[in-house]
Amino acid sequence: MKKPIIIVASLCLSGVVLMGTLSGKDVDQGTLEKLKAKYAAKHLPSADHAAFDALKKKFTSPRQVTEACISCHNKRHLEVMSSNHWNWEREEYVEGRGVVYLGKKNAINNFCISAGGNEKSCAKCHIGFGLDAKGKEYSDPKSVDCLVCPDNSDTYAKAPDEAGAPAAALDLNAIAQSVGRPKRANCGVCHFFGGGGNNVKHGDLEKALFEPGRELDVHMASPGANLQCVDCHTSEKHNISGKLYSLSSMNQNRSTCDQCHTAAPHADGVLNEHTLKVACQTCHIPSYARANATKMFWDWSTAGKLRNGKPYIEEDSMGNHAYMSIKGSFTWEKDVKPDYIWFNGTASHYLGGDKIEDPSKPLALNPLYGSYADEDSKIIPVKIHRASQPYDPVNKILIKPQLFGDKKGEGAYWKDFNWQTAAKVGMKTAGLPFSGKVDFLKTEMYWPVNHMVAPKEESVKCQECHAREGGRLAGLNDFYLPGRNYSAPVEAGGKWLLILSLLGVLAHGAGRLISGRKNGENK
Repeated sequence: MKKPIIIVASLCLSGVVLMGTLSGKDVDQGTLEKLKAKYAAKHLPSADHAAFDALKKKFTSPRQVTEACISCHNKRHLEVMSSNHWNWEREEYVEGRGVVYLGKKNAINNFCISAGGNEKSCAKCHIGFGLDAKGKEYSDPKSVDCLVCPDNSDTYAKAPDEAGAPAAALDLNAIAQSVGRPKRANCGVCHFFGGGGNNVKHGDLEKALFEPGRELDVHMASPGANLQCVDCHTSEKHNISGKLYSLSSMNQNRSTCDQCHTAAPHADGVLNEHTLKVACQTCHIPSYARANATKMFWDWSTAGKLRNGKPYIEEDSMGNHAYMSIKGSFTWEKDVKPDYIWFNGTASHYLGGDKIEDPSKPLALNPLYGSYADEDSKIIPVKIHRASQPYDPVNKILIKPQLFGDKKGEGAYWKDFNWQTAAKVGMKTAGLPFSGKVDFLKTEMYWPVNHMVAPKEESVKCQECHAREGGRLAGLNDFYLPGRNYSAPVEAGGKWLLILSLLGVLAHGAGRLISGRKNGENK
């Protein structure tokens, strides 16, 4: 009896192994090795800028450097001036709106709310000099900052609250002569500190990525591949690939894992089948903010408290700002398990002046679109940042307050601590109506998590999603997930299939035994 059963079991096991082998045949097993070899090669500069006479002249202002750069790289400044990094907006198609110009100029977030009117502070992260609300800088070629992105001296810095001007006492000649391919430091000095501090916004972009270890990010790990941002975020004519969906809405010009790893990166065919509906990041980024905490909630309604007539700051146990008079209260979290949503690469956005339909519900400022039924959608990990921010309860629109100011009495909240005057000045600058009333509204923003890829040993385990209760995908209920969802007919059918299969094996084995004995007797 045992022999036939063992034979049948062996055949079944062989079939499973064979199917797995066949399903993985389309995978190039050498892809990873090729990528390692490609990025192990050290980038060599194509020119020695220290040898150029145009850069040996004594520079007394950054605009002189720009003129010198343009004298050789003629028309490159026009490419920069056509980019969204320069214009802080780009043409986008938004479902329900049509084609709009979308960017920092008109979008509202739930961190520092709006760049409009606050350019002198926000433009520290603009690739130009002297940005203001009037936008004159946008048409001035000499205002292009030719040093902030390609500086390889690690000494260039923007001055705080000076509309994008560089810090004083910089050796502009030494910096200009050391320019080269942008490094993580060039990108990170802005993108790691968005929102007013380290890791405030993204959760997966922060200062620990300047020189990360493999446990934090396998791609950017200094002892490993040591990838720079521009290795993935490639550019053409100064237009950089990649989408930040706090300011983007279209499924194009995205940077994806497929660029290097292909759509079938695993030797296991079953895992490759997952990539049809599951983004790589979903499994390979088990948590974000693994080195330093990220801001999860911002309560503007508590701002304005003073001690002895002066603003103050309180810190939490991790050393993060828990309260600031100028900004309110904050909640931070570290090593955060992401939320998960369906995403097809398109989004909508709240723009200044949009009516709020139901103030009793949290307002999504950048809803990301997708569903199981949508063939372009995949499950992605996201950080959801929540806030309570000012809005006009009469006009039912979000307020774009004037936050930054040089001195008291100009209406800036960070100087006068008066919401009514800050709202009045800010809304006037934005060209939006203001009733004179200020209240606070709950809002949410969705931030796709794309960085901090963990070592493969730390990837999300199967049972973390395929779990009856408490799984990572518990919030996605528009599809059947094996191991999580229960269907009485399916469960009953499965049990009967197992029973019938077992009976079939037993019957077949018994038949073989009886047949064998008869054959023996006949002999």
